[in-house]
Amino acid sequence: MGSYNTGLSKKKRQAIKQAIAHLCLIIFGISFLFPFVWMLSTSLKPEAQIFKWPPEWIPDKFMWGNFPESLTFVPFGLYFQNTMVICIFTVLGTILSAAIVAYGFARIEWKGRNVFFFIMLTTMMLPYQVIMIPLFLVFKEIGWVGTFKPLIIPAFFGTNAFFIFLLRQFFLTIPYELSDAARIDGCSEFRIFWQIVLPLSKPALATVGLFTFMNSWNDFLGPLIYLNDESKYTIALGLQQFIGQYGTQWGMLMAASTVATLPIILIFFFAQKTFIQGISTTGIKG
Repeated sequence: MGSYNTGLSKKKRQAIKQAIAHLCLIIFGISFLFPFVWMLSTSLKPEAQIFKWPPEWIPDKFMWGNFPESLTFVPFGLYFQNTMVICIFTVLGTILSAAIVAYGFARIEWKGRNVFFFIMLTTMMLPYQVIMIPLFLVFKEIGWVGTFKPLIIPAFFGTNAFFIFLLRQFFLTIPYELSDAARIDGCSEFRIFWQIVLPLSKPALATVGLFTFMNSWNDFLGPLIYLNDESKYTIALGLQQFIGQYGTQWGMLMAASTVATLPIILIFFFAQKTFIQGISTTGIKG
């Protein structure tokens, strides 16, 4: 009886600990919703209520018209199309190039591999602002300024060291016996990479794709530097047009920002299982 009570008390303590941990996570998670809820609330408020103090979360009058007005105030559909073109090609280029480079670091033995991998990792400490001007001068010299090319083409050359590192760590978890068996059957190295390693790496590839899409979708500095034609503007640049010289259309700005945020939320909602699996299974081996 005493051992039964001891076991029961341990179960109760474990349940209490789990309940407290879940409660803390829920509170912590809700805190991340505040910026989005405030943005949505502001998008529906009359102009006079936006700057009231103390802040009011519920609008006195719901200004639903801010949404259609914000989408016609600027050519939002064109900006959405431009952004999607950049994001899709950037995601494809990043996944393909990062996977190829990561495969070389993880699955192929060659002299100096670890040294070059360390050098690649050190590039992660180099701020973008350091290479921003030299890159602009290079792209200007070859006539790419004013086009989407500076925002897309570099993605096809394995320029993101973090994604290469992430995929390399995942590739190391794949049993080498699969590659050895394929080589015995006469498979080339590229065929092993394409037909064996990549299909087994879908969670990690999905993680890289999601991160890349988010970075490209939210990128403001890149389009600001290279795009000088309003017909090629992205959504990030389009939102800037709500801020004028003599005032800011806060209601419409927040409405447009809410619409611009929805694709990211939807993509993460539908891909969260694969995303979490890719994060949790990466980095098991060093």
